[in-house]
Amino acid sequence: MIDLNCDMGESYGRFQIGNDEALFPYITSCNIACGFHGGDPLHIERTIEKALAHDLRIGAHPSYPDLMGFGRRKMQLSRDELSALIKYQVAALIGMVESMGGQLSYVKPHGALYNSMVQDAAEAETVVLAIKAISPELAVMGLAGSQVKAITKAAGMTFIAEAFADRRYDNNGHLVARGKPGAVIGDAHAAAEQVWEMVNQQQLTSIEGKKLSLKADSFCIHGDNPAAVAILKAIHAKFSA
Repeated sequence: MIDLNCDMGESYGRFQIGNDEALFPYITSCNIACGFHGGDPLHIERTIEKALAHDLRIGAHPSYPDLMGFGRRKMQLSRDELSALIKYQVAALIGMVESMGGQLSYVKPHGALYNSMVQDAAEAETVVLAIKAISPELAVMGLAGSQVKAITKAAGMTFIAEAFADRRYDNNGHLVARGKPGAVIGDAHAAAEQVWEMVNQQQLTSIEGKKLSLKADSFCIHGDNPAAVAILKAIHAKFSA
């Protein structure tokens, strides 16, 4: 078995993000938006309800306060402000999940915050310690092969190494910026092949064609990728075969 996670619950008000209903049967972990890049209380609650019904591992998906930019724009925040923002979002998810009889297992930062933690050790430490302040039992999900692992381990917490089915990597093992051609994989077969290579060979091929070593515990498909359902079906078909 492999763990397939997806960013979900990102719709808010009248705005529909992703195709959550169709994705639930194909994933094993669910990263639920906390309202700062997407999600509102009702969509969050309904997503938790469906995640529990499908017996999924549930994670919080906090972000910079960037609803207009869907959390994909880098923001300059003080350590105190960032820490408070993380605590606020994670605490809200814990409360909602537990009120429905579930348990929050991990935290996966979203978008620009996730990528910034790969580059900025101080920011990564701020986020990890904020999560620990809420509950040291929570795991931290971050980019496989990044400094986030060492920072999480130093805090005495569990790290979940994550790789991406629907994103390309550069030669440094970082995600290719979304604005660059080919950064997001829309071809279901290509995405399934990338996951197959990562699982069976513990490596991947960068967008420039370089072979990179990579060992991951969980594999992400973005819920707002129009090809998400097709990608998940392709992964299931390939591994079943």
